[in-house]
Amino acid sequence: MSEAKIQYLSAASLVKFQAERDELKNKRIPEIADRINEAKQQGDLSENAEYHQAKEDMAWAQGRLLELEHILENASIIGEHEEGEKGAAAVGCSVVVEMNGKQKEYKIVGPQEADPFNGMISNESPLGEAFVGRKAGEKVEVATPAGKQTYKIIGIKN
Repeated sequence: MSEAKIQYLSAASLVKFQAERDELKNKRIPEIADRINEAKQQGDLSENAEYHQAKEDMAWAQGRLLELEHILENASIIGEHEEGEKGAAAVGCSVVVEMNGKQKEYKIVGPQEADPFNGMISNESPLGEAFVGRKAGEKVEVATPAGKQTYKIIGIKN
């Protein structure tokens, strides 16, 4: 059996995922179970749309609950940034880069929190992987759909 992958999360995301898990486990799944039981009381299940919808809802809720439990079991909370080589980019820090004469800042986060349109990139993305472990002044090449792009790391913010 393979070892589970670490799920990097901020403290705020950990709380959010715990609340979602608790809501599913203690409220939504029992409510869906009640809907299924009520639909069963109506008799013929083959043409009972309410029953089939409740079963679909239950399957989704149970799947999401398993996903959340996996994330939480393997969570590693990121502080200002993970300890790594001093001055090197790591999960939790921001990296200021220059590409084609323009500067951009990216925060390296775990895949659960990635939001590329808002500058939050996953440590597992090609860009995130390229930055992790690198220091200010280094250049990195990243394969993108538009071809290879070269980024110069201007600075790293903890």
